[in-house]
Amino acid sequence: MSQTDIVSLQKEGKKFKPSAAFIKHAHLKSAAAYKKLHTESIKQPQKFWTRVSKELHWFKPWTKLHEWREPFAKWFIGGQTNVAYNCLDRHLTSWRRNKAAIIFEGEPGDERVLTYTDLHREVCRFANVLKAHGIKAGDRIMIYMPMVPEAAIAMLACARIGATHTVVFGGFSAQSIIDRLQDSQAKMVITADGGYRRGAVVALKRNVDDALKQATGVEHVIVLKRTGTEVAMQEGRDHWWHEETAKVSAVCPAAKLDSEHPLFILYTSGSTGKPKGVLHTTAGYLAGTYLTTKYVFDIKDEDTFWCTADVGWVTGHSYTVYGALANGATTVMYEGAPNWPEPDRFWRIIAKYKVTILYTAPTAIRAFMRWGDQWPKKHDLASLRLLGTVGEPINPEAWLWYHEHIGQKRCPIVDTWWQTETGSIMITTLPGACFTKPGSAGLPFFGIDPAVVNKEGSELPANVGGFLVVRKPWPSIMRTIHGDPERFKRQYFGEIPNVYFTGDGCRRDKDGYFWIVGRIDDVLNVAGHRIGTAEVESALVSNQKVAEAACVGRPDSLKGQALVAFVTLKSGITATPELKEELRAHVGVQIGPIAKPDDIRFTAALPKTRSGKIMRRLLKEIAGGGDVKGDTTTLEDLSVLVQLKADEE
Repeated sequence: MSQTDIVSLQKEGKKFKPSAAFIKHAHLKSAAAYKKLHTESIKQPQKFWTRVSKELHWFKPWTKLHEWREPFAKWFIGGQTNVAYNCLDRHLTSWRRNKAAIIFEGEPGDERVLTYTDLHREVCRFANVLKAHGIKAGDRIMIYMPMVPEAAIAMLACARIGATHTVVFGGFSAQSIIDRLQDSQAKMVITADGGYRRGAVVALKRNVDDALKQATGVEHVIVLKRTGTEVAMQEGRDHWWHEETAKVSAVCPAAKLDSEHPLFILYTSGSTGKPKGVLHTTAGYLAGTYLTTKYVFDIKDEDTFWCTADVGWVTGHSYTVYGALANGATTVMYEGAPNWPEPDRFWRIIAKYKVTILYTAPTAIRAFMRWGDQWPKKHDLASLRLLGTVGEPINPEAWLWYHEHIGQKRCPIVDTWWQTETGSIMITTLPGACFTKPGSAGLPFFGIDPAVVNKEGSELPANVGGFLVVRKPWPSIMRTIHGDPERFKRQYFGEIPNVYFTGDGCRRDKDGYFWIVGRIDDVLNVAGHRIGTAEVESALVSNQKVAEAACVGRPDSLKGQALVAFVTLKSGITATPELKEELRAHVGVQIGPIAKPDDIRFTAALPKTRSGKIMRRLLKEIAGGGDVKGDTTTLEDLSVLVQLKADEE
């Protein structure tokens, strides 16, 4: 990690101010109002968070705001609450009980609307199913489902009784399930017979069955009948969702849980190859997601909010489910692909349900651009009043297209920077209070104290690239890596003294706006998904024909980063185009289709230091098509580099 690695080449363009019409109805109406609240949140956190916490329900009030014993944080100490109660029960005493909580559309076109009363009933029923199968507070449960309301119901049912859920993205393979089951020691898996994706059925139950041939400890599997696909059901272990819920009551009081009770574990790729189980707890995570949803999206009771992220990712946790429902919002869930059956599916959904807030990824926006302006033009998008982006920095060209063709030049755009580890949005622009700069993540959210520093931790002046850190703990900060507190300490607090190190390079401009320039480790952001290169390398090497592999990212106009694998084959194996496809398919089986390398380049050797470390920096430069400009003095064999460049040309 060196200072010279972080350079921001992006030039500032036009500033966009919110319209007078938007400001008139916004929660925050001026930069002065934002600055006043942010200053209070940093300098008088007790006063700030006491006021915020009064907007939530507590079975027992907290007695101490927070405790910080680096790197371990506790928030709202002594309090008792329940996330599911805050998302459901507290709305049932008002007119919201008959308000739509979830609007669902399946890829085949089926529709469902669940009111808050409906959702509360279904969550209570499923919570009783969990209890009937011996699940208690503190037990871990894996959820591996399509993007259907039952995924949210399962999450909320776990939260209701204090079981800790770990949601696995439905695009992951059996091997990924095995790794996460073994690490979390889950007692139950909740899945479906299948889910729909681009007209095909994704065989979720079959993947679970394959994983359970190797993973141990799972006592029960609950299976939702989604597609009607025939699946194997093991007697005593496997149970149909609809049969189990028919046996139980719809009355299930919410457990009174300690503020620091574990809410969920979510696995994110790690540079060592072993997925990291990011642990989030109850009250702090709830406060973070509740407050960011309220102010970042300027959420109102009349809004229909669509965060397009799958619940397998943290964005789906925080903004499709918990943040939206804690605010009493109407949240949209869509099961399928954005271009199925045609590239206007998103715009069709927005027009159909009168979506007012759209929160999606720059990768999706770049795909929409490529598909053409004619698709959004076919639909009435006048209901939209606010747009958001998440997952990676958005390039100005995509920002301007989004502003013009989707927002029709009247919707503010909130870019949002945050991580699985942070739990909720950290840097953004509050839509009624702050101007936006295409390409910039924006300003710190309340309670967030970020800085751009050098390796020694000294803050850098404006427009000098450095490392993005956060100097004070915040309520929704991850509490640890499940089962590995030393790794947590080393990875997030071991690089730069006395701060949380984000792993991102950044600069801060003269207006205080943050510009993220990308990851500085080996975790790539491919199409909005964080892919650990070590996991992909491990999958490639598990093929009997591969001797060694190194994966790097190269800039990609659609995905943000494309995954390039440099592979050396075992003696006697011939490099062929067919072998490239075989290896790509192999990675798809081992990890999941999203991790397939975009390009595989066969090479006789990889560039290494004298100590045997692969010099991925050089491979990145080669993959990107540029000249190798970095220091090569530590390279063991210069001829390897010469050959790689020759192969490239």
